[in-house]
Amino acid sequence: MAAVKIAITIDQELVAEIDRLVEKNYFPNRSRAVQEAVRDKLDRLNKTRLARECAKLDGASEQMLADEALKEDFAEWPPY
Repeated sequence: MAAVKIAITIDQELVAEIDRLVEKNYFPNRSRAVQEAVRDKLDRLNKTRLARECAKLDGASEQMLADEALKEDFAEWPPY
């Protein structure tokens, strides 16, 4: 994937922390550190989005729908 250069403003204390991580060779440079931090945050947001959507579901109505589907499936199964 092609990289795009952007300009951002970051608190001086955060830059100092990033620089310490680069000095300890956790990251090859500042850009990589920021890129991975953004990627991690986006991944977490995407994972929590699924949980938020699931929380909107009504458990009782979902159970009723599942039971109805199973009842229809059982009707189609041959007897043993």
